[in-house]
Amino acid sequence: MKNRFLGEADAYVFLIVAVIVHCGIVAGAHFGGHLVALGAIVVLTPLAAGLILRKPVPELEPIPDLPRNENPRRILVVANETVAGSALTDEVSSRVRDGTEVMVVCPALNSRLRHWTSDEDSARSRAQNRLQTSIDRLERTGVAARGQVGDSDPLQAIADALRDFDADEIVISTHPPERSHWLTRNITERAQRLFALPVTHVVVDLEADATAGETAAA
Repeated sequence: MKNRFLGEADAYVFLIVAVIVHCGIVAGAHFGGHLVALGAIVVLTPLAAGLILRKPVPELEPIPDLPRNENPRRILVVANETVAGSALTDEVSSRVRDGTEVMVVCPALNSRLRHWTSDEDSARSRAQNRLQTSIDRLERTGVAARGQVGDSDPLQAIADALRDFDADEIVISTHPPERSHWLTRNITERAQRLFALPVTHVVVDLEADATAGETAAA
C-alpha cells in the first residue's frame, strides 16, 4: 500500500480537513439534529477525501545499480612439458575476456638423482625456457599473461601461486593418460579437493603438435 502522506505539509492538510469535517458534523447535529449531522457526513466526507487524495502519488524510481569494484577474473594455468602445447593455448585463449588475468606456473621437475644432489638449477632453467615459450604463444593470441617457475610438486606449486594470485579457476595441462605422471597421481582431482576451485584438465599431445608443425612447414 502506498503512503500518500509524503511530508509534514500533507499531514497538516489532512489535519485541517479533518477538523473542518468534525466541526461541520457537530454543527449539523447541534442545530439540525441527527438527520442534518448525517447529511453533513454524507456531503463533507467525499469533499474531504477529494482534498486529501487530489495530489498525485509520485512513482518511486528504481535505484540504479551502484558500480561494483569486483576483481577481474583470474585463471591459474599449471603445466610442465605441455606448457607450450597448442591445446592449452587454445583453451586459455577461449576463456579470456576483458580484464581477465592469467598466471602460468611451470613446476621445475627434476630427476630424483639430481634432486638428491641438490642440482636444481638446470631443472629450473628448462622450466623457465618452457614457461617463456608458453607466454610468448599466449601473447601472439592476444592474451597478456605472466608466469613463474614453481615447486617440483605441482600441488605445492599451485599452493605457492595462490598465496599471491587469488585465482577463480585452475587449468591443469598434462600429457595424454598413457604418458602422464600427473594423471597417475590424480593431480587434477586432488587439486580440486585441496583448493576448492573449478579445475579444468587439458590434454596436450606434443607428438601431434610436432606432426602438425611439420605438415604446416612442408
